[in-house]
Amino acid sequence: MTNGNHSGHQDGVQIRGSIPAIITPMLEDGSLDLPAFRKLIDWHVEEGTNALVVVGTSGESATLSVEEHVLMVKTAVDHTAGRIPVIAGAGANSTAEAIELTQHAKDVGANATLQVVPYYNKPTQEGIYRHFAKIAESVDLPVILYNVPGRTVADMSNETILRCAQVPGIVGVKEATGNIDRAAHLIKSAPANFSIYSGDDPTAIALMLLGGHGNISVTANVAPRAMSELCKAALAADAKTAREIHLKLLSLHKYLFAEANPIPAKWALQQLGRVQGGIRLPLTPLDAQYHEVVRGALREAGLLG
Repeated sequence: MTNGNHSGHQDGVQIRGSIPAIITPMLEDGSLDLPAFRKLIDWHVEEGTNALVVVGTSGESATLSVEEHVLMVKTAVDHTAGRIPVIAGAGANSTAEAIELTQHAKDVGANATLQVVPYYNKPTQEGIYRHFAKIAESVDLPVILYNVPGRTVADMSNETILRCAQVPGIVGVKEATGNIDRAAHLIKSAPANFSIYSGDDPTAIALMLLGGHGNISVTANVAPRAMSELCKAALAADAKTAREIHLKLLSLHKYLFAEANPIPAKWALQQLGRVQGGIRLPLTPLDAQYHEVVRGALREAGLLG
């Protein structure tokens, strides 16, 4: 497909619903645990997950080598085997590196990429726009923007997001500010074929009921069925069902951030018997003071007896 023909591609990637930003399972020594990763993917498909983000923040992208990054995306694409779409985290604070990671994602068959606002070097709004436009024009693979100023410092304004939405190949945004008023204005102004996803579990229900398209979620790592059902209800404007599920997940939304994501999510999945406890420095295993509150949140969500 040529770059000029992105609009058809755009319509083909209208991903909706629950989209876990899946963790990267590791053995106790920090090496990748691909068998556990494949089992997690099967579990997600069985539980109703609509798509997966691989090697995002939750996937510890910051501490994976480029080779590992590509391997994780390839493993996800091969193992999902078209059952659900795979969105590859391919962001970087170097535009050239982001293009390289995006090309790798395309080469191994990812359906789209998630591109974080460049972090640490604090670009201007013009720099943010040019960064994303350059990626979209360089590689013919749908781009979902990711605004998370709590991690990047630089904050992409709604105006910049809407400007990016005019670029062929930029198909959506993960809105992780947690600011619902801002998200509502974005939903109101965005083109019809531009997808707006929550990137903030506690406020995702509100964003979807206002007309957003899904939730790129941390909580869905440990409660995939509940999050899938919450998203399905919210997208169908069934506020009553969505609210019931949301209230059951409230403690998980909170305590999966007791320490930096994905520390609590990995520990929770270990309690559920799905992964071993490996995590890479500078992240450390969940401090014992939080074990009981995370366990309690799992029980409240009906995930632990």
